Amino acid sequence: MKRVVYALLAVLILTTLRAVPVWAEDAAAPSEAPKSDEQAVNGSVGVNIVNKHMLRGYELSNGSLVVEPIVTVSYVGFWVTFLGHIDSNEQPTQNFVPAVSGRSNFNETDMILGYSRSFGIFTITPGYAYYANRYANETQEVFLTGALNVISKPTLTVYRDISHYPGTYINLAVSHAFALPVVKGATFDVGASAGYEAGSSKYWRTYQSSTGAWTGPKYSAFHDGMLNAGVTLPVGKHFAFKPMVQYWFPLSNNAGRTIDGHSYNPNGHLDQTIVYGINASFNF
Repeated sequence: MKRVVYALLAVLILTTLRAVPVWAEDAAAPSEAPKSDEQAVNGSVGVNIVNKHMLRGYELSNGSLVVEPIVTVSYVGFWVTFLGHIDSNEQPTQNFVPAVSGRSNFNETDMILGYSRSFGIFTITPGYAYYANRYANETQEVFLTGALNVISKPTLTVYRDISHYPGTYINLAVSHAFALPVVKGATFDVGASAGYEAGSSKYWRTYQSSTGAWTGPKYSAFHDGMLNAGVTLPVGKHFAFKPMVQYWFPLSNNAGRTIDGHSYNPNGHLDQTIVYGINASFNF
């Protein structure tokens, strides 16, 4: 199965490298900062409605509807994004155990700040993220993104947790939007990403059968992979809808590893997960 996934990932990357460059960006991703005119305030207000809340391959909801409101504002290169997660029916997963199962909960609010500047075809974005979680300790990260404004838009982001979960997460992503002739401005959007996680505090110690506890070496592994596809459908000048689907999977044996029924990774193991839903946005 892994050989098939890696083959699909290679085909997707090669396809995007040979395609015509028509870009479409997600509003809330810090690795894809919103575009802004030099002296104009720009932004978007939107919502994702999906069947799963995923974070770097971790499954943070199960059998419920997840609503994610998003607000982004940018000015002269600076931008800020607020992102929330509302789980309609919290249930335990291998990565998440709610305080009370079966209830609706607004369980996360994120604030992401960044500054983007372009140098020819290269764009660099340093930034800061604050994660206010109800299912884990609130934490903070700094990140640095480099993106090439060429076909497939390869984007590399390095995140460093500076609070409760010290460690480094590296993500490489590609994306492309193919123009659809049926509806003016409509695009077929594809993308792929791969992440590497390296913990650097005692929190990240891995599970050992000899001790029956997380006393092993700190978790470090090729972590999560993701393939995605969607269709962006503009409505008038400012509105757009985007049905989408994502396929998440562990990138290595350690990412999906379990020992004696316990996850090797202290955050829980990764498995193959399909996410589907729709995004609606108003751009100004």
